[in-house]
Amino acid sequence: MTFHPNRHSMSSHWLAFTSNRRFHQQPRLVDRAEGIFYYTPQGQPLYDSLSGLWCTPLGHGNQAITEAISRQLGYLDYAPAFNVSHPLAFELADKLAELAPGDLNHTLFCNSGSEAADTALKLARAYWRAKGRAEKTKFIGRSKGYHGVNFGGISVGGIVGNRKLYGQTLDTYHLPHTWLAQNRFTKGVPTEGDYLADSLLSILEVQDASNIAAVIVEPMAGSGGVIVPSAGYLKRLRELCDQHDILLIFDEVITGFGRLGSLFGADFFDVQPDILTCAKALTNGVMPMGAVISNDDIYATLMDQPGDDYLIEFPHGYTYSAHPLACAAALASLAQLTKPALMSKVRELSGVFEQAIHQLKGLPLVEDIRNIGLAGAIQIEADPAHPLKRASDISALCWDKGVYVRFGGNNLSFAPPFICTAEDIQHIFARVAEAIQEYAKTL
Repeated sequence: MTFHPNRHSMSSHWLAFTSNRRFHQQPRLVDRAEGIFYYTPQGQPLYDSLSGLWCTPLGHGNQAITEAISRQLGYLDYAPAFNVSHPLAFELADKLAELAPGDLNHTLFCNSGSEAADTALKLARAYWRAKGRAEKTKFIGRSKGYHGVNFGGISVGGIVGNRKLYGQTLDTYHLPHTWLAQNRFTKGVPTEGDYLADSLLSILEVQDASNIAAVIVEPMAGSGGVIVPSAGYLKRLRELCDQHDILLIFDEVITGFGRLGSLFGADFFDVQPDILTCAKALTNGVMPMGAVISNDDIYATLMDQPGDDYLIEFPHGYTYSAHPLACAAALASLAQLTKPALMSKVRELSGVFEQAIHQLKGLPLVEDIRNIGLAGAIQIEADPAHPLKRASDISALCWDKGVYVRFGGNNLSFAPPFICTAEDIQHIFARVAEAIQEYAKTL
């Protein structure tokens, strides 16, 4: 496919989370993907070092998913999401109840991680109102956390660039992030930092737990730069939420379905939330889909409200909730992601990944490296006058060297597909190292 940019065709598409002005100067286009590679219109292969946007762990062009969608398209292309459903929706919900930890047994479907976050926040408020605790309306997020871009998500999110343009958001408070200078260049989960969970107590001293509906965190802050909590941090947060009657929500849009070598981040850290959100890898990124999985108590509380049986218990949902094609894609994806052999491979590759990414320690401009499972980040020393420029420029150099690398803030983030080989991972970081060294020489 040939692309001929002109002023009209470039400006009519307003790209998401992109400097459109810079993109117009030098468009970065892919028009084909296969396995662990993207291909530009000119045929240049690019290693996909982030599984798309954290969402294609099975690689591109997965045949089983393609066939499942094709079959479903010829059988049932769409079913109304309100007052009507279809068998695959229940099959997928049953599968998620089987896979999710503990008593997380009840799924609300949506179309993205952003919608999942806002759905979870609404569900938390609805739960407390149904319990007769209508005063519990406030939320606590975390600095550097990312929960999508809808108003609820940016409210509890802690990335200032995603918030500052939009003014007043929901009534929220934020825990400090879990990045500590003394943990720089830690391989895997840090040992220092459990005490950071006690920052919740400082918020409660001012706001009081009677006003707090939920705490929402990612098991590890993915889009914020793969910021990994210490081993006991989430357990302490769970303990404090239990003590103060606050719901705990895990945003597992990135960590869900194997990224850490366990099916969920909750499994990896051995902590069960009250609500878990997921998306991305749920369909291997092939169809838009998100899910919010709640525990038995939340579901029973809303189902058992007094009133006529025709009344809607939770007035929420989307036209495309549990879309038949997305359900087909998700079931085909989960059939592969839940194979013990694949999770074993992820854990094996995680060691290779850890060694490869930490080999870049000592390169100019590299001020930290973090990793967990098949996810990691290289933190680039920021230029105080232009804080976002260096990581952006290095990402562009990586593209020229045949690697698609996602940058955010002053971080280069990595989450390669699970189908990579050890050699693929070595090749990716060898090219990234070249790009960093070449860029440093220009300063």
